[in-house]
Amino acid sequence: MMAGTISSGLAMVKTLESWGVDHIYGIPGGSINGIVYALRDEEEAGNIKYIHVRHEEVGALAAVSDGRVTGKIGVAFGSAGPGATHLFQGVYDAKMDKVPTLFIVGQVGHGQMNMDFFQEQDESQLFSDGAYYNRTVVTAESLPHVVDEAIRQAYANHGPAVVVVPNDLAEAQIPADGYYPAAANFRKAEAPAPTDEEVDAALGLIKQAKKPLLYIGQGVRGAADEAMALSEKLQLPIAYAALAKDVIPYDFPALLGSAMRVASKPANEALAETDLILFVGSNFPFAEILFNPKAKFIQIDNNPAVLGKRHKTEVAMWADAKKALAKLSERADKAAESDWYKANVKNADNWREYNDHMMNKTDGDLRFEPVFKEINRIAEDDAFFSIDVGDVTQNSVRLIKNSGKQRWYTSGLFATMGSGLPGALASKLSFPDKQVFSLAGDGAESMVVQDLITETLYKLPIINVVFKNDELGFIVDEQEDDQQRRFGVSLGGVDFAKMAEAQGVTGISVTKQADLPKAFDEALEITKRGEPVLIDVQITGERPIPVEQLKLDADKFSAEEIEKFRKRYYAEGLKTLKEFESEG
Repeated sequence: MMAGTISSGLAMVKTLESWGVDHIYGIPGGSINGIVYALRDEEEAGNIKYIHVRHEEVGALAAVSDGRVTGKIGVAFGSAGPGATHLFQGVYDAKMDKVPTLFIVGQVGHGQMNMDFFQEQDESQLFSDGAYYNRTVVTAESLPHVVDEAIRQAYANHGPAVVVVPNDLAEAQIPADGYYPAAANFRKAEAPAPTDEEVDAALGLIKQAKKPLLYIGQGVRGAADEAMALSEKLQLPIAYAALAKDVIPYDFPALLGSAMRVASKPANEALAETDLILFVGSNFPFAEILFNPKAKFIQIDNNPAVLGKRHKTEVAMWADAKKALAKLSERADKAAESDWYKANVKNADNWREYNDHMMNKTDGDLRFEPVFKEINRIAEDDAFFSIDVGDVTQNSVRLIKNSGKQRWYTSGLFATMGSGLPGALASKLSFPDKQVFSLAGDGAESMVVQDLITETLYKLPIINVVFKNDELGFIVDEQEDDQQRRFGVSLGGVDFAKMAEAQGVTGISVTKQADLPKAFDEALEITKRGEPVLIDVQITGERPIPVEQLKLDADKFSAEEIEKFRKRYYAEGLKTLKEFESEG
């Protein structure tokens, strides 16, 4: 090394550190080893931690979940060619869920580019749609600067940035004083409070409405108290987008749950009847399908690009959700007690009673609900739940009794199967003292099961729960709805407990309901010793109640259809919102 110089790769890693990055996921390769050597030196100096995953997609999805659970940028890398394409899933996961994430991609050296060289591809072209910022570095001196810029752009655009690094750059020497990270100067933009005129216009519409409803998304995170206060003051029951599952405590009386299919019965019923929706901090993609098109619509969002996007909008406010909800409460007169609000509270209570009944079921074969009873029983008040995609998403959004302090998260708009385990890695690395669950079906777990070894090697005491019904249950239900025979959905019988044991993770198999408490008690003790555990639960393939196509309304279905529906889904005690409304 020349005096007063530093390798470009080392300068890049130090730039990451200046932004608070304390770990990075990836797999070494010939086209990115220059960066890997710099990473090694910084890890040995105690400045950053390298997490060696077994598949780049796991690293990519974990990096996205870093952003989900910490608010800080997550980082993953992969080598040229296959390493790059394996990162692709994470790029779109970050884009769709608006999570700042950095992906560093290896490339062949400049001399081999555009020569159809081994593992060469046009990687900038590959990521051109997915990434908000997408650059190939052309000089060693610019490498730390481009990475610095990528992070700024990822934060500013709430999404992924990609930096492609030709292999001959990272080990080249550059002046030690030739780069300057801007982390200390960066400021996140904050939306203002709404104007008095906007708030008063919204309150006027709410006052006129007979059946108003508050619908919240992730943008309300950190403003739960304001949302609940407004709900009670203006008699607005609350529905939420699934990604906001953990914002409002489960036991808030007027909490209706999420809507559509990954959803709860009260939310779907209320959204079918509401005549006004106060839509805050969400970009719910099914709004055009589910929401009443004739309902009045008030939207609050800190992203002006989504205002008026999902519904004809009477009042739109570019504003911070917390400030807006607080100001609405401040300027509002307390509403009179509402029959609509009371009916929705009763409907939500009835739904919670149904779920409790299903979780306490002891007859018949083992279903998924009693497993959630045990999860709730051992879950700490501030636990993290990393939820995979499939039936487990639908079931956990209904059955996890979140405290308001717990975190519940999943791959939302892109709905990436295999995201549960990577998300749990992210949480445990960033919050080592918190209890962390990974909940997955057997289809999703099969995609990433090789990275249980990562939990072992990095001593990450995660409670992995695999709901095994030997089929792709969510797709089985879709095929039933399409009135088609099952095809392509069988998974065979995989022993996930043995697969866990082979990777140094304690595996526990459960096939009987009576064995559930002991299994979860054992899992709790194992993780308290600092070791990961996997519970492989064999459940039936019985379908969860389809709240998007309820057959309970006597005005729409025959007595025979209703009885058949009730019997199949154990729904004898469920009542409709209309019934509660008729009670007055």
